[in-house]
Amino acid sequence: MKPRILCIDPGTKRTGFALSDELGITAQGLATFEEGAGERLIEHIAGLVEEYGVPTIVIGKPMSMSGGDIEGTERSRLLADNLRDRCGVEVVLRDERMSSLEVERVMKQEGRIKKAGDIDKLAAVLMLQSYLEEIGG
Repeated sequence: MKPRILCIDPGTKRTGFALSDELGITAQGLATFEEGAGERLIEHIAGLVEEYGVPTIVIGKPMSMSGGDIEGTERSRLLADNLRDRCGVEVVLRDERMSSLEVERVMKQEGRIKKAGDIDKLAAVLMLQSYLEEIGG
């Protein structure tokens, strides 16, 4: 068994989560956190880290299409710093420019009715799956 990796797609209203399987091969979505950002989100993530024994967290980092910082970029950096301090985990910031767009495209293609929480969760799954493939999961 490999250590589990948690992936977070943070937003101002909702936060999507995905968790690697015990073999480190696939990403599964977890329940979307619907209470916005702040201390309650940090507590929720700390609980997931403890429950699943997570040593590494991947956080989506919003960027402009040209690769520059945007409003959400600093929010992701602050979340990463808070989680390093609070949970003592490794945190990887990951470019998330295309994740939500890709989720919307896939959901429309499959004819699925999309709820905002589904998009957040599946964006986290896509980011984590891509990360697992890059590290050889």
